[in-house]
Amino acid sequence: MQEDLGAQVRSEMFKRKMSQKQLAELVGISNAYLSDIIRGRKDGPKAQEHIKHIRKILSI
Repeated sequence: MQEDLGAQVRSEMFKRKMSQKQLAELVGISNAYLSDIIRGRKDGPKAQEHIKHIRKILSI
């Protein structure tokens, strides 16, 4: 996930008073894996699918 996209995700989670754990549950992945995606450590094809889902959930 690009740095600016990671910032958007954190910002939107803050606005919604949503924890990272809650978002991970909605996406269907572990909290640790979500953290890796947000920080840009995971960016393969599967991670890209999760990023699409995250964008849809957060409307970004």
